[in-house]
Amino acid sequence: MPAMMRRRHALSLLALLPWRGVAHADDTGGDPFRSLQWPDLKREFFGSAPVVFDERVQVRAPAFAEDPMNVPVSVAALGLPDIESIVVFVDRNPIRKVLEYQPLAALASVGLRFKLEQASPVRAAARTKDGVWHVGGTLVDSSGGGCTVAGATRKDGSWSQTLGQVSGKLFPGSPIAQAQGSSGASRLRVRVMHPMDTGLVGGIPAFYVNRLSVRDAAGRELLRLATFEPVSENPVFSFDFPGRVAGGLRLVGTDNNGNRIDSRIE
Repeated sequence: MPAMMRRRHALSLLALLPWRGVAHADDTGGDPFRSLQWPDLKREFFGSAPVVFDERVQVRAPAFAEDPMNVPVSVAALGLPDIESIVVFVDRNPIRKVLEYQPLAALASVGLRFKLEQASPVRAAARTKDGVWHVGGTLVDSSGGGCTVAGATRKDGSWSQTLGQVSGKLFPGSPIAQAQGSSGASRLRVRVMHPMDTGLVGGIPAFYVNRLSVRDAAGRELLRLATFEPVSENPVFSFDFPGRVAGGLRLVGTDNNGNRIDSRIE
């Protein structure tokens, strides 16, 4: 066979082979949002622990964040048993982790506002007692810049006059719990006055609440929260309980500068 014909024959055989460069490989590790950040996020937050995408972990947020410094989000995983911890994180934020929540005696649901730097999947992962992480999420579009702009109280200097002040209230009933068919629940809403600086604005170091805990009148810890820089200024949190909660609650915690928070919630 002449050399030219052998070359053409070889090229014809190659054309019949699957071209690996065009194969439909999933570089996102099966992520439903097709986020290229997901494989790194999975390693960062979960290591070698088992992870499954699970619609029972519900993350609700607006489709478009009109104010990227105050994006409301609610997380509920009431359909899963024995939840030990919930982590909320944002794929494309410069600081990805928003909070870690241990429900303890509360329901596996939490509401808050956070800062969003750019359009991104917003996720929550709930770890059940068997060590499996169940992940849900939603997409939020945004004009961006929420993590790299100083907050209002930082700009006008009023943050120092209200630092660490707490307000809160217990409400009968819980919209999230009722939507899941759980009756008799109650809701606690608390606000902590704090600038929650990310450290990503020139000349302003990171300064944020990093630990919060709700305790009953006997000192028993009902829930535990670790918060990070992307939580919004003067954060407001909502927590749900399976039944009526007696008064005399206390919110205690710290910020990353060692300032203590300790306030009674009537």
